[in-house]
Amino acid sequence: MLNEINKNNLSGLRQEDFQRTIDGKQTDLFILTNKKGCEVALTNYGGALCTIMVPDKDGKMGNVVQGHDSIDHVVNSHEPFLSTLIGRYGNRICKGRFTLDGKEYKLAINNGPNHLHGGPTGFHARVWDAEKTADNSVTLHRVSPDGEEGFPGTLDVTVTYTFTDDNELVIDYRATTDKKTIVNLTHHGFFSLSGLQKDTASVERYVLTLNADHYVPIDDTSIPLGTIDSVAGTPFDFRTPHVVGERIDADDVQTRNGAGYDHCWVLNKREPGELSFAAKCVDPVSGRCMEVYTTEPGVQIYTSNWHNGFEGWKGATFPKRSAICFEAQHFPDSPNRAYFPSVVLKPGEVYTQTTVFKFSVEE
Repeated sequence: MLNEINKNNLSGLRQEDFQRTIDGKQTDLFILTNKKGCEVALTNYGGALCTIMVPDKDGKMGNVVQGHDSIDHVVNSHEPFLSTLIGRYGNRICKGRFTLDGKEYKLAINNGPNHLHGGPTGFHARVWDAEKTADNSVTLHRVSPDGEEGFPGTLDVTVTYTFTDDNELVIDYRATTDKKTIVNLTHHGFFSLSGLQKDTASVERYVLTLNADHYVPIDDTSIPLGTIDSVAGTPFDFRTPHVVGERIDADDVQTRNGAGYDHCWVLNKREPGELSFAAKCVDPVSGRCMEVYTTEPGVQIYTSNWHNGFEGWKGATFPKRSAICFEAQHFPDSPNRAYFPSVVLKPGEVYTQTTVFKFSVEE
């Protein structure tokens, strides 16, 4: 199916602004539409989301994901992981080292003393093969060669984005390997339910609910301390709805270590791998609501604590705490923590993940 884009798309994006040759591969823009007249726009460079156009309580369409309006801006973004795919390993690995079957592997150090999000040339910085299979769906594929960014095994990865008529952005992942390796894929959407604008509004006014009785506390380099702690009596208790900004700057070593929220919550699961409710986030001003469902055991909540006001889509600017991320994943530093759910993938096995972001309105 030809990737023909309506020039009057809601996003105001131009396909020609996304068509470049990078590392011998063609980049492009893909716009997914549904029967409600809403849109999702993304590029096959890093699987980066550019826009998600959904209505507020008055029916006014707005872009609720932080992104860019050209491939040059995506490639050169101040935030390299801005609303991109993440791999091979989402989150941090302590000192960029892990051992598998007695062999130590060394990865790039790109976040303080640690490895973060697959390294500087991880999945976010690669051109994926893309096929638009329907008006509302596109499939990305790439083969990550053995040794890429230090990871063992040739990893064959397929990621499909589908935008349903219920305003659900469904992301399905599948991966296989020819050698024992580690895999922890995620998508790093930076969500701004207020809608992008000049000085995009703070997420501190959002109301957040998390289906999690426990979280993973971290040290001052954002590496797990090794415990899984109860959220009870802490700023991390969102089992009932709380305003995000209510306790984000609490006098607490954990909020200090994360410069706000930048932690993995352990999702309540009846059985491993079930697709179940993880989170609900509501902007009380616009009325926009997002629910998150995932098969993953955890979700990293990050409140864009290091944003500095850089510019994105249509001149919108992204100040500190103007977005909130829901990175469905396994726990940080799992390769070095035998007591965390395993991230090991062996030949003959298939890695799968499904994560759903569902948009609606609350009056």
